[in-house]
Amino acid sequence: MITELREKFNDKYSSENYEKLNSYFTDKFGDEVGFRMCETPIFFPKAFVGRLKQACDDVVSVLKRPDFKSITEEAIPKNCYVPNEDEHTNFLAVDFAVCKNDQDELIPQMIELQGFPSIFAFNIFKQQGYKEVFGLEENLSPYFTKSQDDYIQKLSNVILGGHDKENVILLEIFPEKQHTKVDFAATKEVFGIETVCITKVIKEGKHLFYRNDKGEKVHIKRIYNRLIFDEIDRWEPLDLQFRLTDTDVDVEWAGHPNWFFRISKSLMPYLESEYVPETRFLSSYDKYPSDLENYVLKPLYSFAGAGVVFNVESHHLEAIAQEEKHNYILQKKINYAPIVKAADEGDVKLEVRMMFTWADNQEKPELIINLCRLSRGEMIGVKYNKNKTFVGASIGFMEAE
Repeated sequence: MITELREKFNDKYSSENYEKLNSYFTDKFGDEVGFRMCETPIFFPKAFVGRLKQACDDVVSVLKRPDFKSITEEAIPKNCYVPNEDEHTNFLAVDFAVCKNDQDELIPQMIELQGFPSIFAFNIFKQQGYKEVFGLEENLSPYFTKSQDDYIQKLSNVILGGHDKENVILLEIFPEKQHTKVDFAATKEVFGIETVCITKVIKEGKHLFYRNDKGEKVHIKRIYNRLIFDEIDRWEPLDLQFRLTDTDVDVEWAGHPNWFFRISKSLMPYLESEYVPETRFLSSYDKYPSDLENYVLKPLYSFAGAGVVFNVESHHLEAIAQEEKHNYILQKKINYAPIVKAADEGDVKLEVRMMFTWADNQEKPELIINLCRLSRGEMIGVKYNKNKTFVGASIGFMEAE
């Protein structure tokens, strides 16, 4: 996207370097990388970064509304409500498609958002891999913080919350089966905390424990939560001593589960910004738009794009029961602009995730890093990009001021 840097990268690119990139991650994490790494990083021009930041500010302004909890209360399914919720989320991720306006300028258009962690730790190694393998300039950085050390410190403040690392766990279900497992390994390397499957959590009275590598029982004081209810439901029936909804446990949360629902697609109808496409609850329509081909249908309670209907027809809407329509949104379709010139051939679509932490002593979320995903398919995602090049996971670099 910075033309000079893009041309320089493409001129020097070779498939051998891409093999070196994959080897860089394999050497560090074995077969833990469960997704395709893209052949190229992204180079963000300053004007586009400014628009991304403004778009994020528009989102944050809604999170700061005094009535935020009341307008999002119904977003939490009754059977998924977790007690001891904190005042605000610890994590925020906002996804944007990269598009072009009528003036041929790059603009972000919001796809969705989540009050949930993303791959914060692996991003450290991802950017290092691109820099080392491709010899990127030292003044390029993916961080919105002062430095990498500052980035790690801000994450540590939120994840560890002042506790000893032995008393903090990353909670998942069957983590070895998750495609994000490389981030769990990276989290352990950076912060020293263990990843624990919820099936292994021991409950004694109101306290939680896990067993370390030595078989010793260790008190869990804080949970870095990476577990969502969809995943639990997928594996039921489960024999669990501890469930997220238990009311009698004494534990802190880094990423309380309720925020996954409060800050989600259900919030989009409340957002007003030039960077947010028109979005309405399906239940709010007396008459559906006549140009349904220009809309996308999304269920509120799904993860990783499950259940999204890209080519909407009237029968899709009619098939949804009236009492379920409040659980769906109809969003104006976004036209991704193929703006990343690949070194082999063609141009590629881009999606950017802006990632925040929000410590207890901060007034608002703080933007700290980004990640990128590239696609040649109709949508972003693995199934749309099989056997394609210059697609997959990446990260955006910015030139230092």
